[in-house]
Amino acid sequence: MCTLSLILVKHMKKVIDIKSLLFASMLIVSMVLIACSNEPPATNPSPFSTEKPDAGFRTIVAVGDSLTAGYGVEEDQAYPALLQDRLLKDGYFFRVVNAGISGETSSGTRSRIEWVISSLRPDIIILETGANDGLRGIDTAVLEENLAEIIRVTQAEGIAVILAGMKMPPNLGINYPKQFSEVYPRVAKRKGVALIPFFLEGVAGDRRYNLADGIHPNPEGYQRVVENVYPYVLETIKQLSNKQ
Repeated sequence: MCTLSLILVKHMKKVIDIKSLLFASMLIVSMVLIACSNEPPATNPSPFSTEKPDAGFRTIVAVGDSLTAGYGVEEDQAYPALLQDRLLKDGYFFRVVNAGISGETSSGTRSRIEWVISSLRPDIIILETGANDGLRGIDTAVLEENLAEIIRVTQAEGIAVILAGMKMPPNLGINYPKQFSEVYPRVAKRKGVALIPFFLEGVAGDRRYNLADGIHPNPEGYQRVVENVYPYVLETIKQLSNKQ
């Protein structure tokens, strides 16, 4: 007990009145806590911490537009959440972060990819972007340049990339849909990354698997998207394990 406390104890012995004794006792406790405690105050971690939770877990970040974000469905119905559930069920300890932004073009993805990497520190990035470029008729050369740069930045950090291929409907003309769809395999080959030939295979154009807008997958559609994505994720995980 510190010196200040001892002085107060000696003073208390001279106090006869019970009420005074109680008051003095409370005063001692307060003074001891203030003068003698060496413990630092407790601090709570930030709820926005980017530290990877759970030792042993690795991170996959799903980067993309509304098709990744899960426009029109609950967060746990979008493909990133379903993918994480599937991986954990099969014994793969990965968290899957949904980093989709509705309405984003490949230029938007390019502008934020460094922030995604530094904030979330992924082991794998699933890159799904470009659908909004196509719907807006943006020059496919811009899309190709953006995809290549996003992948370059990501690979420079030692992160594996899975590129999700995209296609445009034929009502956008004869040449544009063909030029658009050819961008993805060309970039994937040049950069040496895994390519999902068509992210919406078995979903696009089928009313059973889309919302009323005919563009965005419904919950059943996202189940099929996971089936499209899953083999490429497993192969990439296997490659990461072989490098360790």
